Amino acid sequence: MNFEFFIAKRLIRAKKYKSSISAPIIKIAIAAIAIGVIMMLVSFATGMGLQVKIREKIAAFNGHITIESYDNNSSQVSLMPVSLEQDFYPEFKSVEGITHVQAVATEAGIIRTETDFEGVIVKGVGADYKWENFSDFLVEGELPDYTDNLNEDVLISQYIANRLGFKVGDKIITYFLREDASRPPLLRAFKVKGIYNSGFQEFDELYMLSDIRHIQRINGWEKDQVGGFEVFIEDFDELDLKGAEVYDNTNSFLDTQTIKQKYASIFEWLSLFDFNIALIIGIMILVAGINMITALLVLILERTQMIGILKALGGSDWSIRKIFLYNASYLILLGLFWGNLIGLSLLFIQKYFKLFPLNPQTYYVTEVPVYIGWEYIIGVNIGTLILCLLMLLIPSIIITKISPVKAMKFD
Repeated sequence: MNFEFFIAKRLIRAKKYKSSISAPIIKIAIAAIAIGVIMMLVSFATGMGLQVKIREKIAAFNGHITIESYDNNSSQVSLMPVSLEQDFYPEFKSVEGITHVQAVATEAGIIRTETDFEGVIVKGVGADYKWENFSDFLVEGELPDYTDNLNEDVLISQYIANRLGFKVGDKIITYFLREDASRPPLLRAFKVKGIYNSGFQEFDELYMLSDIRHIQRINGWEKDQVGGFEVFIEDFDELDLKGAEVYDNTNSFLDTQTIKQKYASIFEWLSLFDFNIALIIGIMILVAGINMITALLVLILERTQMIGILKALGGSDWSIRKIFLYNASYLILLGLFWGNLIGLSLLFIQKYFKLFPLNPQTYYVTEVPVYIGWEYIIGVNIGTLILCLLMLLIPSIIITKISPVKAMKFD
C-alpha cells in the first residue's frame, strides 16, 4: 500500500480533522473551487452557445459561403444571373468537407396593404433548398414545398406578419419595381404558408422566402439562371480554409464570400467572447488556487507535530509533502464534484426550460443559449486539478523547513 496515500486517507477520515480549526477554512476552499468550476462551465457553455447559435442563424439565411457574379457588388439583390451549369452544382466534388450546395435568387419588393406597406427582400429558393435550417424557426403554419409546380406559397417572418397584420392563409400583394422607372411595377400575389421567427431581427425584418421561379420570371431569366449559390460546410472551424478552396475552384467570373467576410462586424463581436471566457477562467483558477494554498498552509501548521514525528522516524521531505498534496487533491476533487453537479444542473435546466431570456435586438437570440460539450467540461476539470496542484507545490516547501525537534515541541 502507498504509505503517503494511507496516511492522507486516515487524516481525511479523522473526526478531529472534521471539527478542527481548519474545518471552516477547508470548507471555504472547497466552496471556492466549486464556485469557480460553476462560473467556468457557465462561461464556456453560454459563450460558445451564443457563438454557435448566431453563426447557425446567419448560415441558415446565407449558407457558409456564397457564390455570386462579380457584378452583384455585394448587393442584397441579385443583379446578374449565374448559370446553373457549373462544375460545383449540385455537388461540390472538388472540395472536401462540403455538405450541400443550393441555388437562390433575391429581388427587392414592397408589400402593400390597405393601410400600410413594408419593403422586403424576396428570396427565391428551389427544390434543393435546405429547409431543415428553418424548422426550428417555424412558429405558425408549414414550410413551403417547391419541388413540384410553381406555387404562390411564401414564408414570412413574425416581425413582418405583426407589422402588417398577416396570418397563415392570407394573401400578400407584392410590388416589384422595373429597371425602367417609367413603367408600372410588376405585381405578384402570394399566400402565407408559414411564419418564422429566427430571433435575428436583422434578417427577420428583411426576408420573405418564395419559389425561385417567381424571381426568374420577374427578372426575365431562363430556367437555368439563378442569382447565386449558397454552400454549406461540415466543420465551421475550417471556414476560412474552405472559403479559399471554393474560390480557387470556381471560375474567374464568380466571386465567393464567407459569412465571416460578409458579416465581419458580428463575428468580430463574437470573437470577444473568447477573451471574456479566458479572463473568467484565469480569475476563477487564481481565486481557487489562493484559497487552496491558504487551506494547505493551515493544514501543515495544524499537523506540525505529526510532521516532526514522521521526520524523526526517517520520513523524507518529499514523502511528507505528498501526504499533504494527497489531502489537498481530495479537497480539490470534492470541490470539482459539487461544482460540476451544480453547474451542469443549471446548464441543463436552461437548455431545456429556457428560464433566462435575452434581448434579441442586442444578442440576436431570445434566450441564453447553452452549448454542452464534453471537451470543455473535461478540460475545465483536468485543468483546474492540475493548475491547483502545481500552485500547491510552492507552499508545501514549508515542510522542508520544519525541524523535527522544534516540531515535536510545537504547541
